[in-house]
Parts: sequence; C-alpha cells; structure tokens
Amino acid sequence: MTHVALHNGDGNGNSVPTGWKTISVSELCYLQRGFDITESTRKRGSVPVYSSSGISYYHSEAKVLPPGVITGRKGLLGKVFFVDEPFWPHDTTLWATDFFGNHPAFVALALEAFHLERLDAATSVPTLNRNNLTGYFVSIPSDRAEQEAIAEALGDADALIESLEQLVAKKRHLKQAAMQQLLTGKKRLPGFEGEWKRKRLPDICWFQEGPGVRNKQFTTSGVKLLNGTNIFRGALDLDTTTRFIAHKEAHGPYAHFLADAGDIVIASSGITIDRFHEKVAYVRDADLPFCMNTSTIRFKPKSDSLSDDYLFQFLCSGDFKEAIGGQATGSAQLNFGPSHLAKVDLPTPPLAEQTAIAQVLTDMDTEIEAIEAKLAKARQIKQDMMHELLTGRTRLV
Repeated sequence: MTHVALHNGDGNGNSVPTGWKTISVSELCYLQRGFDITESTRKRGSVPVYSSSGISYYHSEAKVLPPGVITGRKGLLGKVFFVDEPFWPHDTTLWATDFFGNHPAFVALALEAFHLERLDAATSVPTLNRNNLTGYFVSIPSDRAEQEAIAEALGDADALIESLEQLVAKKRHLKQAAMQQLLTGKKRLPGFEGEWKRKRLPDICWFQEGPGVRNKQFTTSGVKLLNGTNIFRGALDLDTTTRFIAHKEAHGPYAHFLADAGDIVIASSGITIDRFHEKVAYVRDADLPFCMNTSTIRFKPKSDSLSDDYLFQFLCSGDFKEAIGGQATGSAQLNFGPSHLAKVDLPTPPLAEQTAIAQVLTDMDTEIEAIEAKLAKARQIKQDMMHELLTGRTRLV
C-alpha cells in the first residue's frame, strides 16, 4: 500500500494535521466509466460532452446533473474537471457518482493534486483503471466546511486564471484579424497610399534550411544545435538542449549554418496548424552561438527594401500559413521546406509603410506578452496555494 501525503508530514507520510483524516483515494469519490456517443447519435445542443482533455463538443442531452467531477480514463490522463452544469461524460472519461460526503469541488482539487496520470495501466495508449486507486492513501480535512473553504479559495484563483486565458485568446484573435487586414493591404494605416507589389519570397528574402546533423555526430558539449522544439512563442529556448556538435565541425564543414543575431528562424516540421504562429522567433545575441539543424529554416532580408520586422510578422501570419498549408505535406501538422517557400508571394508595401505596420503588430505582441506574464504568475500562485492548502500548512477554518 502506498501513502501519498497531500499534507505536511514528517517525510514518511505519517503526520496528519489536527482535524484531518487519512483515507483511501477510492474513498474521495466513486468513479464510473463514461458513456459512449457516436457520430450518428450526436445531436446539436448546449450540453457539454467531456472527453479526457475537456469539452469536445456539445450535445442535446445530458447524462449527469451537477455537481460533477470528471477525469480521463483513456488517452490524456491527469486532467480533472469540476462541472457545475448538466453534462455528458464521454466513454474516454471516469466521472464521480458518489462523493461519500466530501465536497465535490474539493474532491476535484484532491484528485488533481494526486496526479492520476501516475497510475497509467497501459503500454501504448494511456489508460487509467479505477481499481488501481486501491492501496493509495491521502489526508484530507474531516470537516466539510474546511474542504469547502479550500475549494472556494482555489476556485477564486481558477477564476482569475480563466479570465486571463480568455483575455489572451481575445487579444490573439484581434492580432490575427489585424494581421489579415494590415499585411494584405485590405486596410491601410493613415497617411499611406499607393500600390503594393506581390513579390516571390526568394526574390527579396534569403533563407536556408538546417543541414540535418546525424545522431552519430551529436556530442555532449560544444556548439548547440537548433531544432524546431527549441522555438516557442517567439523565443528560443536552448538552455535545456541536449544536442551539440563539436566545435571543429561547427566552425568547419557546418560554419555556414551558424546563426547570426537578427536572423528570423522558423520550425518547418511537425507544426500543429493552430500553433503555427508560435514557431517563429528572432535570434538574439544571448542565444548565440548555435548551429541550425533539421526542421528549422532561417531568414534574412536581401536588401534594405524589406523590413525584418515586417518579414517576421508575415511569417507569423495566417496568410503565410495558408500559402504553406496549401502545398506542404501533413494534415494536422505541417511539414515544408525551401521548395514550398519558393512559391510564396509576399505582399510588399513601401518600406515606411512596412515599418509602420510592423510597429502596430509588435505593440500588440507586447500587450499579449504582458498578459501572458500575468497568467503565468497566476498559475504559479495557484500551485503555491494548492501546496499550502492541500497539505494543511495553511488553514482557513
């Protein structure tokens, strides 16, 4: 049997805060498998259908009345959802049919803190067997009022997180709409007029695909290698990379693949369509030195007639995504290379207008980044609160 200490113990999971009790995880609630629903039986409605990752779609009929707690049974494990409206738990989930007198919202938090994904019973497709909860123990407040107080405090933290997530989504939507208007000339900024030109990307921009350094060439130190996974939300993260190439090779046969400050780099393989705009980044001085590698491409304007900031915004745009998506391989994920880029047209206004457009869009990026920083802080505060409240270190009652 295993004791999982959600409380402040002595290191062995034996100490229980005053007024708390130790129970089996299976005594938090009784989990039952969800209900299957097929394409032919689905009917449009307002009832949320929860899968292991959250709301998948809406149906006309509810299977369960609130309050509800749902977690993944198959596929994505570990996420826990507290539901306060009628819902349909999909066959890929487990849902609580009995809370055994515990507060439902607290049960959801306790299951989240327990990390159910650790009990994966499958080898290929992640699967949670509810019977595997037997033998695991947690400590919780005996008083339902304390459970409720904890749930309310963390619910307030969740509400803040949700509001910031919605604000980020709204600002990103506005940014995409602005890009669609400004980068195509459909909307002109005040003071600008005249005809735009559509130019093929190779005519005004130099680009280079990474060389595809082989595994046998990897070293444990030397010059870092850039892969698509190192590019995220406009920035490079090379601090955790484990792929290097020897200095003599990086500055020898691969010297022309060493990146320069000011380059624009993009992931060119395995990009999900909805995250396409996040896989573009500038190379900063602090990122250097590194060598390009497979699934990455770098760009430089060929002359002063093309603004690098304007080029950056174009590479983040839906217009570029559509141009690539129409010819790249892959369905849910895009894979492309120089041959695809050679067919892309770039709408090109005069340099002054390029600069003005890029500034508007960059300002929007800055605003989004500020909200995302607040969101990251709110998430961290919630995690800290969970540690304090679900261990009994901090008491609310």
